[in-house]
Amino acid sequence: MKLGLDLRGGVHFLLEVDMETALNQRLEALSGQIKRELREERIRYRGGDIEDQTRIVLSFRDEAARTEAFELVRDQYNEFLLDETTEGDEFLLTLTLSEAEVRNIQEYALEQNLTTIRNRVNELGVAEPLVQRQGADRIIVELPGVQDTAQAKRVLGATANLEFRMEARQDAPSAETEQFPFRDNAQRTARLERDVIATGNNVANAQQAFDENGQPQVNITMDSVGGDLMNRATRNNIGRRMAVLFIEYRTETETREVNGEIVETENRVVEKGIISLATVQSALGSSFRITGLDSIPEAAELALLLRAGALAAPMYFVQERTIGPSLGQKNIDAGMMSVMLGFGLVLLYMLAFYRGFGLVANISLTLNLMLLVACMSILSATLTLPGIAGIVLTVGMAVDANVLIFERIKEELKAGVPPQSAINAGYGRAFVSIFDANITTLLVAVILFAMGSGPVKGFAVTLCIGILTSMFSGLMVSRGIVNLVYGGRRVEKLSIGGKLQNA
Repeated sequence: MKLGLDLRGGVHFLLEVDMETALNQRLEALSGQIKRELREERIRYRGGDIEDQTRIVLSFRDEAARTEAFELVRDQYNEFLLDETTEGDEFLLTLTLSEAEVRNIQEYALEQNLTTIRNRVNELGVAEPLVQRQGADRIIVELPGVQDTAQAKRVLGATANLEFRMEARQDAPSAETEQFPFRDNAQRTARLERDVIATGNNVANAQQAFDENGQPQVNITMDSVGGDLMNRATRNNIGRRMAVLFIEYRTETETREVNGEIVETENRVVEKGIISLATVQSALGSSFRITGLDSIPEAAELALLLRAGALAAPMYFVQERTIGPSLGQKNIDAGMMSVMLGFGLVLLYMLAFYRGFGLVANISLTLNLMLLVACMSILSATLTLPGIAGIVLTVGMAVDANVLIFERIKEELKAGVPPQSAINAGYGRAFVSIFDANITTLLVAVILFAMGSGPVKGFAVTLCIGILTSMFSGLMVSRGIVNLVYGGRRVEKLSIGGKLQNA
């Protein structure tokens, strides 16, 4: 049976996807495509800046140019709502992302990040990890057996990505360029075009290697789309320089004193730096290399991140919890002790109050516990500390069914009903109450599983399986044993509590 993080030890992370950046990145990509197509169609425009994270505003000198742009965007970009306005002598075209498209972008960012995180966890080689979404913008990651939290955080949360851009021409308008420092020398800068040729999302494979001088490099293989983009861009720009821009999103913890108390705040930081600026000698294909990296570990980590896939949007650690192996073993010992103690007390109670029928209940209860563990193993359910609490609760609920049946049998015997008829009436008339109570509890457990996360899910899984096995053992197994003992013969007395009950 798989053990949960609280029993096995490891690290638990709760990460939050930055949806604002996801929208901004998508808008920047769409803005670049639209402006490139406007230039190809020789439609003169100004602006193209992003406003309010959902809008692109383009300005034109005359209405005819705006109309041409309107038709181009309308025919090729159905994710936008278009609005034409006029301010003075400027003809404006506002492109606003529809609500459906905003939801699609956010959902894609979350699902893509889930896939990327799973790939990165696989690269770490962790056995039986847990990666699942929580709500609309959060992801839970549990890594059993991992104790190096710094390495895990660096690999999981690193929002490292690459952008390939051409160096800006000398006469390029400042609105169409950006200036970035070099990663190895912040004093050195270069102006790059805002238009992005390709990104790390187009990388199909990346391997750390060494160049002819023994310096670390990363060999890149692009996918078909990325290869076509690189080939088209470099074929038309031979002799110009192309930059590889490294982008990293991370958090910095700032400690300061407020009213005599130490307060820690986390600030989100975006770092962009050029790691390579080389002259295009010939048209590039889908394979090339990135040089200019500082060290072998940096090259290996960059290759890992690109190979596992780039995150669609930055993620930040909201919660972090580490459980050591010794604490996990203590939880196992405490959980087993609680199960054994609860199970033993129930066995003694049933034997003391119901004598022979109590022995029948104890046999069915033992079988119920075995069935519960077997079902969890077959279904590959994860046993957690709350799950052990669910087992203890199941033991009590399982014996509750037998108590209802036995009390009904005692009532029938007191009313003068023969033993065989009392047994039949006890199991038959108690069935409805037992079934109703268990189905109600099962529905609650299903809701807990659907709405909860982490420990709550572990408890709900155990409770669901336990209810089903309890109904089987309480109604079927105990009835079978009673029929085996008392069936097919004349019975005058039943051993069902206190003293023998006469017919």
